[in-house]
Amino acid sequence: MGAKAGPPEVLAALAVLGLGAALLCLLWGAPCPPPWGQRRPEEEPAWSPGPGSGPAWEPLAGEAQRLRQNSCRLELVESLPQDLPFAAGSPSARPLAQAWLQLLDAAQESVHIASYYWSLTGADIGVNDSSSQLGEAVLQKLQQVLSRNVSVAVATSHPTLARSSTDLQVLEARGAQVRRVPMGRLTGGVLHSKFWVVDGRHVYLGSANMDWRSLTQVKELGVVLHNCSRLAGDLDKTFQTYWALGAPHAALPRRWPHRLSSHINLARPLRARFGGVPTAAYFSASPPALCPAGRTRDLEALLAVMRAARRFLYVSVMDYFPTTRFSRPARYWPVLDSALREAAFSRRVPVRLLVSCSLHTDPGMFPFLRSLQAFSNPAANVSLDVKVFIVPVGNHSSIPFSRMSHSKFMVTEKAAYVGTSNWSEDYFSSTTGAGLVVSQRAAGSAQEQLRRLFERDWSSRYAVGLDGRAPGQDCVWRG
Repeated sequence: MGAKAGPPEVLAALAVLGLGAALLCLLWGAPCPPPWGQRRPEEEPAWSPGPGSGPAWEPLAGEAQRLRQNSCRLELVESLPQDLPFAAGSPSARPLAQAWLQLLDAAQESVHIASYYWSLTGADIGVNDSSSQLGEAVLQKLQQVLSRNVSVAVATSHPTLARSSTDLQVLEARGAQVRRVPMGRLTGGVLHSKFWVVDGRHVYLGSANMDWRSLTQVKELGVVLHNCSRLAGDLDKTFQTYWALGAPHAALPRRWPHRLSSHINLARPLRARFGGVPTAAYFSASPPALCPAGRTRDLEALLAVMRAARRFLYVSVMDYFPTTRFSRPARYWPVLDSALREAAFSRRVPVRLLVSCSLHTDPGMFPFLRSLQAFSNPAANVSLDVKVFIVPVGNHSSIPFSRMSHSKFMVTEKAAYVGTSNWSEDYFSSTTGAGLVVSQRAAGSAQEQLRRLFERDWSSRYAVGLDGRAPGQDCVWRG
């Protein structure tokens, strides 16, 4: 959801696991998506962090050999809107469309996709533009996957204002299973998550919806995990909660089946070597009602990363409101706002917040951003800087709800967080979301790569300060 109605975020603002999975399906009286087959023991068991600020990285007795054999690999991916050049030599991540197509080519048994809405073709929104071709290629590839007898299961939000899209009907006709989850009835929110689980081994998670604009017209950031069966299986438990709630007449359970409990979390992250690099990682989720036992809540994960920061804390998010956004009357909700101020003031951590500004931005956000900026006090060594990121519309004005920065990530010297939620109360209390927290100890770590991408954006000509002296072209500007 975002500032005004429409993709990629705000359409809704207007409006298995073996025996355990079988049990879950029986509870709601409907079939489950097919399991992916035998798990692969690439990753190490979860671990408990010892005392102090960091994990105990020495392997436990008998683990060293399995750690060396670990094949899990992490890769940052992004979409850069067409006609948004950065300076030569700037850092970059792998193109998102390329990563999606590769994941589909690699699929052998199953593809589970959670997405807010679907709009992969230009015809879905009545636009004839060559930039829709990548989305159409993804839709075609999904049909090819189904023709190879790979099962495809989709959980999506219901209702959706992408009413003209035929993507899911096309896939259902080829054999895909689709559940439309009525989160509005169940929690008052929407299914806003955006992730894939492929063959129970590979994962995509990030800001991009199943929308062709996410590949060519909107700035997105995500992460792909390759050959990570334990993390993939853990994220698929979150998918199974959506799947259960998409069954006819489903209701929120008083207690989720034990099989959906997570044993990988903030207190006990997965410990493994990703490409030889010591790594700790776990998934978080929202809202609390969709967090079975052991699942770290998304807000808790964000706050934990923020509280551990000592050298820097950088945030990139589409919308930033220390309030509710979709309930009336709005309520004040200072949780994340206070955490930023506490980091800057109490620990003197340099904080940078980069927020999207587009033609669809709610100008009511700017007073909150100025309040944060005013909190900065260089004389007292309190650094809290705010900028907005403006994607020029250029000759793409015929494409609605595009030309914006849609990323949702945070990075410190200790950890990288990649998520699916904007920063306002509703995303953490009633709307589904998911996040990945990863910490690595080596040169070229995930947090170092993400920091370089943030600094590229922050220092680019598209990032504008709040002093009002810079033009707010193609942005709802209140300088």
